[in-house]
Amino acid sequence: MTELVVVAFDDPGEADRALTELSRLQKEYLVDLEDAVVAIRDEGGKVRLKQSVDLVGAGAASGGLWGAMWGSVVGLLFLNPLLGLATGAALGAGAGALSGKLADFGINDDFIRSLGETPQPNSSALFVLLRKVQPDKVLSEVSRFKGKVIRSSLSP
Repeated sequence: MTELVVVAFDDPGEADRALTELSRLQKEYLVDLEDAVVAIRDEGGKVRLKQSVDLVGAGAASGGLWGAMWGSVVGLLFLNPLLGLATGAALGAGAGALSGKLADFGINDDFIRSLGETPQPNSSALFVLLRKVQPDKVLSEVSRFKGKVIRSSLSP
């Protein structure tokens, strides 16, 4: 069962540091992160999201590979496979990047933006979707970050 935890920090860089620590704990198999997003609210009040999974880059890479393959096949039909390869790769990468930009993975971005408005300006928040967690060990490691839990589906 996945658990959602949202923690607010007074420092704009503290959520990044907490996510780095959670990534280290994931390598030690103490926590299994499904998705993580850092929301930074600047002095003007604008919320900027930093996704842990780059869907645009992944979509562009896979779209470019598929486009190159199919472009080469179509190019062979017209006796110009190099032009088909280049055109297919470019079109596939563009389509993959666009689909990655429009896709939403894990935590809903609208939900993140609505809760991202909660902290004061010049602060940050960490949104974490956990598959598995060992709370006792993880809590002792991340308690030094001095965050305030805004929302959690974990037990107290």
